[in-house]
Amino acid sequence: MRVSALSDQELIRLYVQGDEMCFEELVNRHKDRLFTYLVLLLKDRNLAQDFFQDTLVKVINTLKSGKYLEEGKFRPWMLKIAHNLVVDHFRREKKMRMQHSTEEFDVFSVIGSEDLNREEVYVQDQIHSDLRRLVAMLPEDQKEVLLMRVYAKMPFKEIAWVTEVSINTALGRMRYALINLRVLMEEHKIRLVA
Repeated sequence: MRVSALSDQELIRLYVQGDEMCFEELVNRHKDRLFTYLVLLLKDRNLAQDFFQDTLVKVINTLKSGKYLEEGKFRPWMLKIAHNLVVDHFRREKKMRMQHSTEEFDVFSVIGSEDLNREEVYVQDQIHSDLRRLVAMLPEDQKEVLLMRVYAKMPFKEIAWVTEVSINTALGRMRYALINLRVLMEEHKIRLVA
């Protein structure tokens, strides 16, 4: 039996029955999306690694205890667990700093700059800097949806599930984020072109 050919639900069923390789396959399928999501929320790769492990532990405990309900897809459920762990963490710290870049990690660093000359790199860096400033000015709910959609490449259905809003609300937040970015660009006389 090739575990890579099995669906998430089949892997979960077999894992609960004792096949540890099935959980390994689940992690391999979804680890990149989960880690990217955590880095986008936390802006700290080391902290994201800790939350990645915490999320997997919670997933294992829930699956092994038989409390997992197959209401939806596995990945959105796992992202929801990660999201809740991060929210709880920031509540404990009494601050919600979910969308700030740090010197260690910059969400715009995921955009490659291969084969660019110095001037092009400078222009691209300036565009990213301007865009970061604009995104930081957005309301938190719009910023969160924008980052999940653009940088984590999450579908709106997953964004809605993770943020506990309807798909229409998630779409609306994205729409308003883009409208507000355009308004902010005009107000600050910023052009995001090379």
